[in-house]
Amino acid sequence: MPLISQFYGILIYIYKEIGGHHNEPHIHIKYNEFEMSLSLSGKVLDGYIPNKQKKLVDAWIAIHEEELKAAWYSYNEDGEIIKIKGLE
Repeated sequence: MPLISQFYGILIYIYKEIGGHHNEPHIHIKYNEFEMSLSLSGKVLDGYIPNKQKKLVDAWIAIHEEELKAAWYSYNEDGEIIKIKGLE
């Protein structure tokens, strides 16, 4: 489970999920004891994180949408990990 970004205590991961239970490109988010799976379009697939952190993640996704898509496909197809800058 490679860490691709982190900011403000939020950790963003991509899992290799070929044949997994989520059928669309998505990320996994951890913040303290909270966890969430979120599609790259912003749809919550599973879990929960506090609203303040969810808004930060939504902003981060909007800024890095193309990089995220490239990172997700690169990791799931080739195993290549692409790191993405966090919010500042």
